[in-house]
Amino acid sequence: MSAQIKIYCRNLGEYVTLEGGESLVEMAARLASRLGFEPVCAMVNNKLEDLVYRVFTPKQVEFLPLCSSEGRRCHTHSLCMLLYRAVEAVAPGCGLKISHSVSEGLYVKVAGLSPDEDNASRLRDEMGRLVAADLPIERKERPTEDVIEMFASRGLDAKVKLLRTLHELYTVYYRLDGVCDMCQGPLVPRTGMLRAFDIQPYEEGFLLLGASSSDRGGVARMIPQPKVFNAFREYRRFNHIVGISNAGDVNQMVESGQEGKMVNVAEALHAKYIREIADRITMRHREGGARVVLIAGPSSSGKTTFTKRLAVELLTNLIRPVMISLDDYFVNRELTPRDESGDMDYESLYALDLGLFNSHLNTLIGGGEVEIPYYNFEKGEREYKGNVVRLDPDAVLLIEGIHGLNPQLTSEVDERMKYRVYVSALSSITIDDHNWVSTTDNRLLRRMVRDYKYRGTPPIDTIARWPSVRRGEEKWIFPYQENADSIFNSSLLFELGVLRDEAERVLRSVPRDRTEYATAYRLRRFLNYFVPVSSRHIPPTSLLREFLGGSSFHY
Repeated sequence: MSAQIKIYCRNLGEYVTLEGGESLVEMAARLASRLGFEPVCAMVNNKLEDLVYRVFTPKQVEFLPLCSSEGRRCHTHSLCMLLYRAVEAVAPGCGLKISHSVSEGLYVKVAGLSPDEDNASRLRDEMGRLVAADLPIERKERPTEDVIEMFASRGLDAKVKLLRTLHELYTVYYRLDGVCDMCQGPLVPRTGMLRAFDIQPYEEGFLLLGASSSDRGGVARMIPQPKVFNAFREYRRFNHIVGISNAGDVNQMVESGQEGKMVNVAEALHAKYIREIADRITMRHREGGARVVLIAGPSSSGKTTFTKRLAVELLTNLIRPVMISLDDYFVNRELTPRDESGDMDYESLYALDLGLFNSHLNTLIGGGEVEIPYYNFEKGEREYKGNVVRLDPDAVLLIEGIHGLNPQLTSEVDERMKYRVYVSALSSITIDDHNWVSTTDNRLLRRMVRDYKYRGTPPIDTIARWPSVRRGEEKWIFPYQENADSIFNSSLLFELGVLRDEAERVLRSVPRDRTEYATAYRLRRFLNYFVPVSSRHIPPTSLLREFLGGSSFHY
């Protein structure tokens, strides 16, 4: 008989006795009536694990429901495994490609399967059959060479390429009903736990929808995002031309000594797109519009460097940029609205003096002068220091801020006078054909490196604040991104390789006894998919310099 061990269950706030070698599934089953929910995964000593994890020594365990952020992530990755098995049944031998998140789901393509409702229905029905069968999803680990041979026999070339560049001795993969795949993070133990899903025709492929973040037990609703999708599509075309679409491709370029070429081409693409946006603004300006350029985007999307580079391009078009900061239009601190927790909500649109802001814009557009305020963050008060601004006929206002695409920000300004730009790091490469790069994780890595190096913020604080940042983005930025006249994708093919060493050093400082360690550990594992790229190849005007340092722009 195996020895008994004590497990501290954070959900219950007490110790639970287990037989050594019991799985978390068995533990959860015994605690089901007290937990009050069906776990999909668990934190074990602040590391995310799947429920088949077996406990042999004392641990701290926290079971996670589907409605948690990590629970939804586990559910989504498990759905991708379910979809892969369904594709193999409906269209054997047809390649599945999971590209990126969009419209509240994942954009996927199946080679040789036309994106119509009939095929969506076939995939949906097969996924439903697999869920009803409640089949086990097994976690396996074998020597990497064996896994490479297995994936090669199934034509999973992107996985083979990735594994050959990682040089790991052993590789973890999952098996479902005879189909094997390598996945990011843990999966649920059985298909019966994947009841919340849908798949619909979408553009040239399908949209895989998972669990809703707002409707418990429901399925996420598709939100059309044609402009954002087109931004992804443009970059995928570029990826196809240069022959780089996944982490394995990037790693091979680095290992063959071609990282300099990859950097130069990706930076040239950024320059091209910024120039095109400047040309569109210039054309509208010469037609009597576009006197105000509003630039918005989520945290760490590179808005500041984009704005500075856009200003340079406008100057070459003989348009003089005049910059105004939205921060200077904050209301005095005592008038700041409060969030649900009662804290001051500086991310709220109504933390700004909208009346004064609109009045100033209209005065400037009309040829008048205004004195721009200065917001004293120490005192929490607006001050005036004689900063008088006038907008000459050959000038445009450049205004960067999270609310730039929200119509209420400039509700009193003539639409013809406005040009809106959305900036975000829409990662266009994937890890392999079935694993995508999270744009949110990409931005979090950028922010952690920058805040640690230049703002003195430890990574544990950045990670702890990130959920609040994300809630603000969901409320104030993402609902308005389709209002943009132009979308600039600030991601770079090589950036995760460049960020890897810097970010790993920062992430290793997160203590294991803090809950933030789970995110730090997950991000470290994610970065390991990418071979390090030296920052010496990155030009001083690169958007990435905003986070790494060494920029020729002043921030």
